[in-house]
Amino acid sequence: MKRSKSSSRWLNEHVNDPYVKRAQKDGLRSRSSYKLIELNEKDRLIRPGMLIMDLGSAPGGWSQVAGKLVGEKGRVIATDILPMDPLDNVDFIQGDFTDDAVFQQLLDKLGGRQADLIVSDIAPNISGVAAADQAASMYLVELTLDMVRQVLKPGGNYAVKVFQGEGSDEFLKDVRTSFEKVVIRKPEASRPRSREVYLVGKGFKG
Repeated sequence: MKRSKSSSRWLNEHVNDPYVKRAQKDGLRSRSSYKLIELNEKDRLIRPGMLIMDLGSAPGGWSQVAGKLVGEKGRVIATDILPMDPLDNVDFIQGDFTDDAVFQQLLDKLGGRQADLIVSDIAPNISGVAAADQAASMYLVELTLDMVRQVLKPGGNYAVKVFQGEGSDEFLKDVRTSFEKVVIRKPEASRPRSREVYLVGKGFKG
């Protein structure tokens, strides 16, 4: 089967990507780990002992970083429709977090507490149809914001990946209504031609 030009380009970029090589060397699950590391360095999101929720966590690049930073007194509650191998200080629930049964499992894990931080590097399965992919992506990030409004503690923080395009400006405005401050970040580990940016909401109004 002949590869398309775009998939060949992706494969070539991936093989030669310094962050992919660095992740392998550092024992990290994915190159995206460095995006959270950079966001954390800039915005001081994670502290020891925190309770964090990671939405769309597989293969675990962000949960791995967060689990190390919260330490044994903290906890990361991670969820994804795909399986994820175990990690220290991380509780993983497989399933769709918008499904009532999975949502209830997440609430059970919270045990009446509210999250200090909610992070999401979630992305839809890419179909190659730009408009459909953008709509699917915006739908997912809106679902993460809905979760934020239900389980994030007042004063808590939120970091989410957003693909710039149809609906992204409206989403930014919506996030701003719930947080004292919202900044837009483009971590160095984001590929330059990617439309992805990260919104960091600080000081949840509750």
